[in-house]
Amino acid sequence: MTMRRTALLASVALAIAALAPPTAAQAPARAVQLAQDALIVDTHIDAPYALRERWDDLGVSSDKEFDYPKARAGGLDVAFMSIYTSPQQDADGSARAVAHAQIDAVEALAARHPDKFALLRSPRDVARHRGDGRVLLALGMENGAPLGDDLAQLAVFHARGVRYVTLAHSKNNRLADSSYALEKQWDGLSPLGERAVREMNRLGMMVDVSHLSDDAVRDVLALSKAPVIASHSGLRHFTPGFERNLSDELARAVAAKGGVLQLVFGSGFVNPQAAADTQAYFRAAAEFERENAAAKAAGRPLRSEADFDQAWDAAHPTPETRIGAVLDQVDHAVKLMGIDHVGIGSDFDGVGGKLPVELRTVADYPNLVAGLQARGYGDADIGKILGGNLMRVWRAVEAGAAR
Repeated sequence: MTMRRTALLASVALAIAALAPPTAAQAPARAVQLAQDALIVDTHIDAPYALRERWDDLGVSSDKEFDYPKARAGGLDVAFMSIYTSPQQDADGSARAVAHAQIDAVEALAARHPDKFALLRSPRDVARHRGDGRVLLALGMENGAPLGDDLAQLAVFHARGVRYVTLAHSKNNRLADSSYALEKQWDGLSPLGERAVREMNRLGMMVDVSHLSDDAVRDVLALSKAPVIASHSGLRHFTPGFERNLSDELARAVAAKGGVLQLVFGSGFVNPQAAADTQAYFRAAAEFERENAAAKAAGRPLRSEADFDQAWDAAHPTPETRIGAVLDQVDHAVKLMGIDHVGIGSDFDGVGGKLPVELRTVADYPNLVAGLQARGYGDADIGKILGGNLMRVWRAVEAGAAR
């Protein structure tokens, strides 16, 4: 091969590399530096559920999307650990015990690695810990099922460190209607849910409207005396008919309340085809449950949920999603809500690896930073998106409780 041809191929390779989205290792130095310098707060990481199922030492490199080496590589400072319980655990009465077991697991992780993790209970404590190399672990409860009918449990979980509650998940519950439910039970919040919002305001817990039906979001916004958050949601503008993502109207209402939309990364929320498949899945799952209920009543064998999910996944492969889909959501959210009301809630370890190519783990925040820089965002505004806006809301919720 001639030197001229070698040089030509090298220049072509460089041009292709410049056009391709960066990987974590390839993010420009300016983006990597800002990711390390800025305060990064991710409000939704699903590590605790996996810790309860099978202990993984997340203080060292692992096959999870969140662990300490990846977090430090990506610049993550505050990770809200999602204390998730399922509708099934709500139905069988185990949700409260499961939630406490997950909190135990997070506390155990911090206790095993006091040089790598610290528990975070107030935004006031961030400055004291920042710079010591530790990742700060805050807690958010995904699904109000562990409360049962007893709102005194809010104070119990607040004492254990829970600082936001997602009122419902994939089905209606005692507190609120779910965005995924085909038939709504309460037309918004239940009377118990209304009292829960007031009690959370009193305690200084952020009310999370992710997963809620539109009417339930409206009820929360009307009732809450403090700003609210959507801990891990996208925008319905890009996924028509997908109630799980916020409409433009509701996004603006969250901003008008002083709140923040923490944009999710999962393909099922930012990719239109994946979102349509998610909607179709819940319709098919509801039909599956009806068929199984009829089979049980007739004494016929039941189909397994695992088999149903496996067949569904095989027939509906997740389409490839690129980081541009997340950046488009940021652009639209900033246009709708203003730069002071947009943040990030990735859903790492919660979507089965169905993520944009360039946002696979917590090591990849520099790629998001690079994308924002390429779209013209200044460092100060990027800092707001990465964590500053969420911290402002958290401080406001605490201050409201103190008053």
